[in-house]
Amino acid sequence: MAVGDICHIEMMTNDLAASKKFYEELFQWTFQLIPGMEGYALFSTPSGLGGGVNASSMAEPPGDKGPIIHLEVADITATLQKIEASGGKTVVQKSKISDEFGYYAIFLDCVGNRMGLWSQA
Repeated sequence: MAVGDICHIEMMTNDLAASKKFYEELFQWTFQLIPGMEGYALFSTPSGLGGGVNASSMAEPPGDKGPIIHLEVADITATLQKIEASGGKTVVQKSKISDEFGYYAIFLDCVGNRMGLWSQA
């Protein structure tokens, strides 16, 4: 890593098990529960980027404000359907950025964290 790279992403949750299931099933993330850190799990995406999901007593409540982490997907429309079937909510439907930069959408995960999707098509 270099200075300025994303080195950790932390999301808040009030239901660690539900958040873990949501991201495992939809995006193939893997989770590691940390002994001695109850209410906190580390996650890794398929490419190895990772962070943490915090449900500890020190965590802020989940929310729809702040930075948006965008996840690359092959089909935004199909992914939004799966998100809604898994307890999430579409906030912004698939929208074109430009021919060069593709498309995006915004959703709330199963506990209310605002996230984004991106695809070239």
